[in-house]
Amino acid sequence: MSNAPTETAVDERIKTRSRFREAMIRPELGGIVGTVAVFTFFLLFAFDSGMFNSQGVMNWTTVSAQFMIIAVGACLLMIAGEFDLSVGSMIGFAGMLIAIFSVTLSWPVWLAILTTFALCIAIGALNGYIVIRTGLPSFIVTLAFLFILRGFAIFLPQVIERKTIIGGIKDVAEGDWLAPIFGGKIFTGLFQWMGDTGIIAVFERGSRKGQPVVDGIPMLVVWAIILVIFGHILLTKTKFGNWIFAAGGDAEAARNSGVPVNKVKVLMFMFTAFCATVFAVCQVMEFGSAGADRGVLKEFEAIIAVVIGGALLTGGYGSVLGAALGALIFGVVQQGLFFAGVESSLFRVFLGVILLGAVILNTYIRRIITGER
Repeated sequence: MSNAPTETAVDERIKTRSRFREAMIRPELGGIVGTVAVFTFFLLFAFDSGMFNSQGVMNWTTVSAQFMIIAVGACLLMIAGEFDLSVGSMIGFAGMLIAIFSVTLSWPVWLAILTTFALCIAIGALNGYIVIRTGLPSFIVTLAFLFILRGFAIFLPQVIERKTIIGGIKDVAEGDWLAPIFGGKIFTGLFQWMGDTGIIAVFERGSRKGQPVVDGIPMLVVWAIILVIFGHILLTKTKFGNWIFAAGGDAEAARNSGVPVNKVKVLMFMFTAFCATVFAVCQVMEFGSAGADRGVLKEFEAIIAVVIGGALLTGGYGSVLGAALGALIFGVVQQGLFFAGVESSLFRVFLGVILLGAVILNTYIRRIITGER
């Protein structure tokens, strides 16, 4: 018997990855880097401006939450390989439906909200159905619905009320059981206690003397957190999440593997419409009115947040947490420019620069993943 040492066979198909390489292909990388850079900048140049006191934090948190709500839906849809450019118009359309149903037609607010959700989700399903049945790019189909929904958002109030803004929603929502779920605040007692104990500032004069400048967490923020958690769990912890990645990565291979690609895509269009409607209801309840111009450009802002968060425009890759970080960057910068005394119009310049940088980074990551040169 030979005593020569035996050599362990190494399967060439098994390739080790360095930790640096693994970190580089994380979809959240761009969002993490951007978040650190943005907070560092404003901590240095706007720390004494009030941006990081209780009221300042709540301002940019609320704005970020708006972006997060629509970014979650856009993220899952983009990972599934599709786009929805009708999100912004859906926001204006949904808000107008609620106003017409509740104020003009005197429906109970809860019924107006539920009916609006049903109609908007049905429109989302129609978007998906047309894309699947016709084979047309979702870019074209949803671009058409961008104009259709915006047109109805303008036409309906003009015909019914002879105006494009309908108010009075707060009055009719008084005592409604569903309205506070979208327009209320939580932890009001806790914030009052923090004001009484001097942890946060309170009003010093006027009818609100003694009340904390931040009197609770808006339901808009709560909805953003809920949707981010739900989207992250759905995408990373469930079989359906694997189907979303598969549908966007290689639809034909996914079909051959038994993945119901068409069903996945339609459901993602419906979820995107759901997120847009959540945003619309929260906005209507906050302002007490609906305007035909609400939601303009929100579809592009959602896509930009998702791209900043690491999603590939080609589908099959992305992260809900990354999209949430992209939305946080949006909110912090939009409010931070004001606190830093920078001309607010430069916000659009920032969007263009960071979008270009995110696309370049994501393209580099895709090449690492696929081995392209």
